[in-house]
Amino acid sequence: MIIDIHGHLSPPEAARRFPMPPSLTDVDAMLAARAEAGIDLTIIGSPVGAGAMARVPGVDNYAQPRDRLRSFHAWMSGLIASHPDQLRGYVYANPFGDDDHLEGVRETLADPAFVGLITNSSVHGELLGSPRADSFFALAAEAGVPVLVHAPAEPIGTDRVEHLGFVEQIGRFGDVTMGMAMIAFAGWLDKYPGLRLIGATGGGAMALLPERLQTAARPRHWGGGRPAAQPSDPGPSSAGGPSAPPSSGPPTTDPAGALRRMYVDTSTFSAAHLGLNAEVLGPERMLFGTDSPPMSVPLEELMRMIEKLPVDQASQQLILGGNAETLFDLRSRP
Repeated sequence: MIIDIHGHLSPPEAARRFPMPPSLTDVDAMLAARAEAGIDLTIIGSPVGAGAMARVPGVDNYAQPRDRLRSFHAWMSGLIASHPDQLRGYVYANPFGDDDHLEGVRETLADPAFVGLITNSSVHGELLGSPRADSFFALAAEAGVPVLVHAPAEPIGTDRVEHLGFVEQIGRFGDVTMGMAMIAFAGWLDKYPGLRLIGATGGGAMALLPERLQTAARPRHWGGGRPAAQPSDPGPSSAGGPSAPPSSGPPTTDPAGALRRMYVDTSTFSAAHLGLNAEVLGPERMLFGTDSPPMSVPLEELMRMIEKLPVDQASQQLILGGNAETLFDLRSRP
């Protein structure tokens, strides 16, 4: 069984409100392409909920009311019910969402159409080492479902970058790198050992980071200790304006080990990157993903890249579907 764990579809109503590639609303073409390529099941989701993946003035993806998200997920559930042998879904979750938002996430997860969560690697420039993410990680661990960590519409450091292609292919890749590294560094997998986290776009460059993360946690060049924390600007007082977000706590003692407990998809479009992930993380930590729609790389080409990896055929089959079948517990789901 071949399972694509990284696909996207959007309701026609969203295409009328926001700019997006036409492929995101062409369900028939998406399913036909998968049938031709031999992909049996695709897990779809939106990294912005009912929001916009392109920068739109006045649109804040993190200010979506619960009823709007409920409507979006109802559309997705209906689509999956129409194609139960070909589709499953992710529930969108703001990692810094309030209690009402997270209660809506729990409510939606009760629908068997959904087999995981999709969230962002940063929110308005804030990484997931923040204590404000604790409720989200607690929910994900309690629910026992995988979390696809996907780049946001506006990655860190791209607020002044006008070229959308650069934002999509470079900025978002860098954001996932930072996001996955910070999750490992902050010790969330120590606190919640049951977390199952998947880095989109091959996890960014996380396979290059184990040694750097260890050095970050124990920087010997500071005389065996750590640099003293500098007081941060607390920001405006309660008299007006937002205050600075809470800082992350001390790092885990083994961030490299935490990083190697995560998973990555294969939507890297780079044979060298796939090979590095197989070498550093192992094929048992890799899941076939295409990011299609909207990406238009031929699906057969992405599958051939897996088949050319320097791993045995059993490992290739794990990447193409076996790992996902186990991680998402698809055998026991209706």
